[in-house]
Amino acid sequence: MTATNFKPVDEQLAYLCKGAAEIIPGDGLKAKLEKSAKTGKPLRAKLGVDPTAPDIHLGHTVVIRKLKHFQDMGHTAVFLIGDFTALVGDPTGQSETRPPLTREQVSANAKTYLDQVFKILDPKKTEIRYNSEWLDKLTSYDIVRLCAKYRVARMLERDDFHKRLTEQQPISMHELLYPLLVAYDSVVLEADIELGATEQKFNLLMGRDIQREYGQESQVALTMPILVGLDGQRKMSKSLGNYVGITEAPGEMFGKLMSIPDALMWSYYELLTDLRPDEIAALRAGFSGGKLHPMDLKMRLAQEVIAGFHGLEAAQKAAAEFQRVFRDRQAPEEPLERQLPIGSAIKLTALLVELGLVTSKAEAERLIKQGGVEMDGVRVEDSRREVNLATPGAFLLRAGKKKFLRILVG
Repeated sequence: MTATNFKPVDEQLAYLCKGAAEIIPGDGLKAKLEKSAKTGKPLRAKLGVDPTAPDIHLGHTVVIRKLKHFQDMGHTAVFLIGDFTALVGDPTGQSETRPPLTREQVSANAKTYLDQVFKILDPKKTEIRYNSEWLDKLTSYDIVRLCAKYRVARMLERDDFHKRLTEQQPISMHELLYPLLVAYDSVVLEADIELGATEQKFNLLMGRDIQREYGQESQVALTMPILVGLDGQRKMSKSLGNYVGITEAPGEMFGKLMSIPDALMWSYYELLTDLRPDEIAALRAGFSGGKLHPMDLKMRLAQEVIAGFHGLEAAQKAAAEFQRVFRDRQAPEEPLERQLPIGSAIKLTALLVELGLVTSKAEAERLIKQGGVEMDGVRVEDSRREVNLATPGAFLLRAGKKKFLRILVG
């Protein structure tokens, strides 16, 4: 698709609005698309990210994927690395002032971030910018002039600032400066659209105001929902352990995605795949009518997501391995191995604890009595059984439905 050969506006609009939480103003995106179609000039869609951590999980990719959608429609994707603003620190959602990062930390994170982002965006069609290009060069006069364009009262209406003031928590001056700096980014980049998570709404709206103050047409603010984590309750977060990292092995990603609650898979389909709204609606109808099993729907979801980061072949292999281990209860083709030294006989219950397959001998006994332990495919019936480690050899041990270990003695 060339810049002068855009798809029909309504078709673009349906694709770009998929999964969006809010578009401000409501008719703004359509108006921008119509203008773009008329002039043949691509829109400039901006996404700014402060590289405050090196790794990206699926929650981060929701808004990056939306930037890709603009790219798919022939518009200019501007991926902004906030290497200057990361030094200031985004106050969004913060209950207290946090220490700023060093330039070295930011630079290291930015490089890792880009390596991962290009698993989603086309690097040849992405405009990569760093806001230190212009923010480093602002003079004292420029900063005073920028600050004069916004009222303190409006700044303090912001939810996190208002809450901290009410609770008599400190707010540093540099935190008040942060939203102004990211708004100024939109001025420099002449953004037509700015993307962000719902929690970034204040910053995106300030961008509209500051662009207008500098004599530009205001950008459209498009927010995306916060992705709920694997627990089905809280936002996806590495600190909460309910996340899927995009650099994790395909098999690990597959297992995590298969663990989500049934109700969560529809938002994942909408926010993490390129399936069209009508395709997702058809899947939901099949599920509601009893024609499609939730397990099969999750397997398709997992394959769709993993293929985007590791390729179709890796996704299919992960699906086959999951089927083999979890549905057919067979051993994985390449189970984890554990080396044990030659020694005397050991009770199986003690060995299961030593290998970390269970937490206690009591749990091991219960698992054996329930038929949940196998050695080389044969179910162990006696909880008093001993394992002979006196001679070199190997055997496959299964504990429960999911835990397999190949034990190498010698």
